[in-house]
Amino acid sequence: ASKRAIELSAALPEAETQGLRLDSNMLPHVTLTQQFIQTADLDVALEHVASVLADCRPLHLAVTGPGRGQSSVWMAIERTPALSELHRSLMDVLGPLERSGGTAAAFVDGDARARDVAWVTDYRRASAYASFRPHITLGHAATLPRVEPLGFTATTIAVCHLGRFCTCRRVLRRWELEAPTPRA
Repeated sequence: ASKRAIELSAALPEAETQGLRLDSNMLPHVTLTQQFIQTADLDVALEHVASVLADCRPLHLAVTGPGRGQSSVWMAIERTPALSELHRSLMDVLGPLERSGGTAAAFVDGDARARDVAWVTDYRRASAYASFRPHITLGHAATLPRVEPLGFTATTIAVCHLGRFCTCRRVLRRWELEAPTPRA
């Protein structure tokens, strides 16, 4: 799915992208949570994420077609029970560490639009739990791209430092999900 997302992002009209193109600097991803956490709380946050992921298995997911926000377009991801539960667990465990008053300074190189700051600020209220809509943002475009259904297995979960457009710019820590070992 990552390779296909990068291809679809690259095919969006250059004049409409606003500089958002998925690549090795703007990683394709399915957002599970976004929040402002103080740097001093980062190690605790990573421990909390690790505890949630300790029993997490690879996620079998499906791209269902295209989707859109205000000006962004994406690959819509089926909201499976396992994905929803992982989202809920991460939101719950990280909730006590979430801080209000985040600014552009919290983003990589301080490079964020007011809309990026507002998106992260409002994520818990506007985009989480019952409002969770899993997707892989491709970029900005006036017309929906052609997105074919695609099944894939997500095996990596990462905590990222966000950049402009709330992109995953710097991986702070990653976990590889492993299938259970069959018993002999």
